[in-house]
Amino acid sequence: MNRHPIELVMPVFRWLDWIIATYGLYIYLVAVWASPFLIAWILSGGFWRPRPRPRIAEVRRVMPRSSAVPPALPPITEANPQSRRSTDGDTEWFAA
Repeated sequence: MNRHPIELVMPVFRWLDWIIATYGLYIYLVAVWASPFLIAWILSGGFWRPRPRPRIAEVRRVMPRSSAVPPALPPITEANPQSRRSTDGDTEWFAA
């Protein structure tokens, strides 16, 4: 048996030649008619388009919704925030 790479693939090439010689016209017609659909599929995202996930039919609550009201905020102890003394002199942080 000859192990040369060309000799190993010659039966495949002969088979492809026979397929093209016998069914070449039909292969061409299928390729021509399928190409616009293939191009449209590629331009619309192809394999990169995210697949739609199945929707969950119904969500049931395990625990009932709480009707508790959050507590009130603590009172502000400082009446005027501008009365604070600046540690770095009289410079403002965001002065333009």
